Amino acid sequence: MTASFIFTRKSNWKPPRTDMGLSNLSNTFRYISFFCLLCIGTFCFSQSQKGVWLTDVASKALDSKEGIEEVVQRCKIYGIDQIYVVVWNRGYTLYPSEVMQGEFGKKVSPRFAERDILQELIAIAHAEGLKVHAWFEFGFSSSYQEEDGGHILRARPEWKALDSAGKLVSKNGFQWMNAFDTEVQDFLLSLITEVVENYDIDGIQGDDRLPANPSTAGYDALTVSLYKKEHEGKSPPQDYKDADWIDWRAKRLNRFAQRIHVTVKSIKPDIAVTMAPSIFPWSKEEYLQDWPTWVKNGWVDAIIPQVYRYDIKAYTTTLDANLEFMPAGSTIPFVPGVLLKVGDYTPSRRFLKKMIRVNRERGLDSEVFFFYEGLKEHERFFEKAYGKINLNKRNDPR
Repeated sequence: MTASFIFTRKSNWKPPRTDMGLSNLSNTFRYISFFCLLCIGTFCFSQSQKGVWLTDVASKALDSKEGIEEVVQRCKIYGIDQIYVVVWNRGYTLYPSEVMQGEFGKKVSPRFAERDILQELIAIAHAEGLKVHAWFEFGFSSSYQEEDGGHILRARPEWKALDSAGKLVSKNGFQWMNAFDTEVQDFLLSLITEVVENYDIDGIQGDDRLPANPSTAGYDALTVSLYKKEHEGKSPPQDYKDADWIDWRAKRLNRFAQRIHVTVKSIKPDIAVTMAPSIFPWSKEEYLQDWPTWVKNGWVDAIIPQVYRYDIKAYTTTLDANLEFMPAGSTIPFVPGVLLKVGDYTPSRRFLKKMIRVNRERGLDSEVFFFYEGLKEHERFFEKAYGKINLNKRNDPR
């Protein structure tokens, strides 16, 4: 991606109706200032940022070259230009890694032992004009549903994130490394650097686990000692939700977000650095992710919050709230993450269409879908309607 990799986002805002209530009118005027900012600047992507996350969980798309070819062709037909492919989960890379071989003797996920799926996808996608981003899905999480943290923490127990009871931090089935330990940070950054240096990748991406740690973490000896040095020997509060304690830890992760961006750009300035955190302020309260600060300081090239909701009212309310957290004057693209499938759930065609329409009404011309398999359950929508949704309802396909 060079300097030509830029597009201007235009606002689709219309003058408010005169029959609107005071509350709705107030909300409308708040959006005017946001849309003005969208119209001022240009952003770092020349083609759209319509994207999809591609994972090896609940999907066999990566199991063969034919499967990868199908992914690329489907995305091309549907007008999806950006593929965010998992390269790190459950303590393994999904590409052959000399870093992992040297540190843990695990060169690649056993499922892909004979292949380099990242290289395969890049070659096939680039031939069709699509972009590929290396998605470090697990971030600082070492394992899923492994009480001891999996092979990484068995080998490096000093890397464990600990809660106030001195136990390994585990949240929603994920076990965690200590994100405040610079040695752990160096390890993750070495994986990112390895991909940037060795692959013709278009971007790298962190998500709700990178940079992140559950707010229950931070009670290991190293982090406590760092806190004490800055607080006249006082120990961290036992209340992990203490506001100052949250801020102190979030700021350390902010510095790592900056370090990722600076490191990647120093190697290949044209590579996009994007993050897909949870919604704010929940992201900070629960996972210490202060992403408005990342945007404010230009440490990301796009922010893709996971606006995962199950009805249009909740989706709209959450989207609007997070748009208001975008720093004034920012020219960083805001791209909503849209939930397309999880387990047996997939949104109805009507609900899906409404979410896309809400995005367009707010001047947002792209979204990233979680995840690829959901595209198959909405073939008609993506083939016939997705690329045509706009504010002109007469031309809005049914």
